[in-house]
Amino acid sequence: MKPSKWDQRVQRAAELEAVYPFAAEVLQFYRHLAEFQRKLYSSFEEINGNGSVRRVSRLSDEDLKLHFLLPKFRDFLSRMEAISPRPLAESARQLGREQSSRWEELLSNYWAGEIHSDVCDAQSLLARAFVQPYAESVADHAECANHDATSAICPFCCSKPLLGVLRPEGDGAKRSLVCSLCMTEWNYGRIRCAACGEEAVEKLAVYTSDQFGHVRVEGCDSCRNYIKTIDMTKNGLAVPIVDELATMPLNLWAQEHHYVKVQPNLLGI
Repeated sequence: MKPSKWDQRVQRAAELEAVYPFAAEVLQFYRHLAEFQRKLYSSFEEINGNGSVRRVSRLSDEDLKLHFLLPKFRDFLSRMEAISPRPLAESARQLGREQSSRWEELLSNYWAGEIHSDVCDAQSLLARAFVQPYAESVADHAECANHDATSAICPFCCSKPLLGVLRPEGDGAKRSLVCSLCMTEWNYGRIRCAACGEEAVEKLAVYTSDQFGHVRVEGCDSCRNYIKTIDMTKNGLAVPIVDELATMPLNLWAQEHHYVKVQPNLLGI
């Protein structure tokens, strides 16, 4: 039986802990988070699962079912307090003492896109980690309309991409982007900045390292943004969201060359 995508994420994080000792703490935290997110996702399927019926739409404010989500938020905060690095754990502890009206405000604002574009404070990271499996569940039971392959914005929830993926196609590879919130994957031009759409080859920098042969940094000298792309043609066992987390030295190279990440990951990196 093929492992679920959540099982694959948890298993890959455990594998890479041994391969990349410098990333072991980050991967261990993500593994614990993903295990809890897997449970949340399963419970969210209760309201998002609808058999073979699929709808063509984009994510909307009405898709946030707070009456269903809020009762699960306290357990999530308790779990995050137990497994998170100190600053995030402290934020989870403080937020756990707040009234549910504050939770509703935080989750509603995040869902509406008022804080999740560029803000990476502890509370917005907690909101993102909680609603991410919910948004993914909603996306898994929806069907997006045809999407323009020149747009770097998620066709389902309008969030920025977290990473790029190269997948085998014919004798080469096809590029796609993966949403930072709902994990929707959509086709995107191979030679194109994932932030501003720049297509001039001389302005698009690519950095690779022997240490991470299947992951590359793609930077843009026009907007100074970058994204990491996981090349599945070089490592078919990679799990993009996990491999992106594990390759932190590539982020350091990008920062040293004054590039800014298009969208930080779940850990704010």
